[in-house]
Amino acid sequence: MKRPGRRPGRPGRSPGQSPGKGRAPRGLRAPRGLRTRLVVTFVLVALIGTATATALAYREARTAVLSRTQEAAQQDLRTRVDALAPDVDVPPDQRSLGVFARAVSSGLPGSPLVVARYENLKAASDGAPDDPRVTAELRAEVRVSGRMSFQRVAHEGEPYLAVGTPVTYEGGRASRLEVFAVTPLRAEERDVAALLTSVRDGLLPVLVLTAVLALLAARTVLRPVRDLGRATRRLADGDLGTRVEPRGRDELADLARDFNTTADALQTTVAELRDQEARAREQEAKARRFVADVSHELRTPLAAMTMVATVLDEDADRLPPDAAHAARTVSAETAKLTRLVDDLMEMSRFDAGVARLHLAEADLAATVRSSLDLRAWTGRVSARLPDSAPALIDVRRIDVVVANLVGNALRHGAPPVTVRLTTGAGLATLTVTDHGPGLAPDALAHVFDRFYKADAARTRSEGSGLGTAIALENARLHGGTIEAANGPGGRGAVFTLRLPLRPEGEPT
Repeated sequence: MKRPGRRPGRPGRSPGQSPGKGRAPRGLRAPRGLRTRLVVTFVLVALIGTATATALAYREARTAVLSRTQEAAQQDLRTRVDALAPDVDVPPDQRSLGVFARAVSSGLPGSPLVVARYENLKAASDGAPDDPRVTAELRAEVRVSGRMSFQRVAHEGEPYLAVGTPVTYEGGRASRLEVFAVTPLRAEERDVAALLTSVRDGLLPVLVLTAVLALLAARTVLRPVRDLGRATRRLADGDLGTRVEPRGRDELADLARDFNTTADALQTTVAELRDQEARAREQEAKARRFVADVSHELRTPLAAMTMVATVLDEDADRLPPDAAHAARTVSAETAKLTRLVDDLMEMSRFDAGVARLHLAEADLAATVRSSLDLRAWTGRVSARLPDSAPALIDVRRIDVVVANLVGNALRHGAPPVTVRLTTGAGLATLTVTDHGPGLAPDALAHVFDRFYKADAARTRSEGSGLGTAIALENARLHGGTIEAANGPGGRGAVFTLRLPLRPEGEPT
């Protein structure tokens, strides 16, 4: 049977579907927890699967019901027309055409509306002159094709099946008589709707069951993940003996075994590093004790040597030239050795953590002036100092810092050497600037290292290589720091000492 085009009255979407259905509501945020994501994923998969199966089942059930109804309606109409057509006189009149239509209707299941047409004559089983459910499209299809055709239509909101057939006699002779039967499809639509309702009602239990299964699956998956998370946090907190018990043979168990292997390797490595660090600390402590012991043991003979050297130096003018030169050399080298031993003793105190500040209220500007005057540097240094700079300081240690910074500028820089002191916001800033060649880039990173000398050729210079290191340690004891840099254009070294006027924790 050929269907004449699209059936009129069919809406563009399936029953129950509303415009915009399926869009995600605005403002919803993606779930964050892994458990929530797993449950949502399971439920969405179940929902999509159920909705797809429901749609397919609805379509197939509706098609099957309608096909069965269409076939039955066509077969019944064909049988009834074949039984009554021989008794109809052709051409019929209006009365005989009406009798024929009523006879066909009474013999069909449910006594549907039957319309009989012969050229311009037409009669309906209900006595109506015509029925809009028998469309011109269907009439044209029956007339042109010469065989039975059908069409599903909607009239006043109700579905109907219209079946039309031409009446032919033996030998295929056409009679130009056409019969149309209109059968309501309300029962079929109710059957399909009932099927859809039953499937929809079963959707909620399916989703609940899916959510329960998702929670069980999430628990199975997340338990090893939580164990790994807790173990990782304990490992990060320093508990290197943390391990995870692998369960099963899946990827999570492999991950747990990999975690244990990593933790074993980490524990072994950390133990080795701690052993090495302990040995290094022990060796360093021994070296410091050795330096301190040697320095301490050298102080007594050095004191005696210093006295002898002083006497020889004073009597050098009365000695022969060679003896006088030797005496002055011994005196100078003894003084260098004494300074070196003193510096080593001071560094050993810093390393041992026994160096202490003896704080007193003092004038920082006066302390700097005194340090310059004591070493007869006043004429060689341009001092730009305020009239007064009250501070709580260890005068002896500040004197050592100033002596080291200014002494380095005078020995290794070039005049003029400038010392500038400023105060503000509870901080004192002392800047020592020279106009020499400045510090090489590689020297800037090591200028405060112990025994470091910027010029490797000056291995026999007066300095011990500990001056800047001692100055920095004294600054740190005060809660300050020292920075080294080059002046504008890379000319001249600039050492900047920054000290709090009152160390932290001291009363103002």
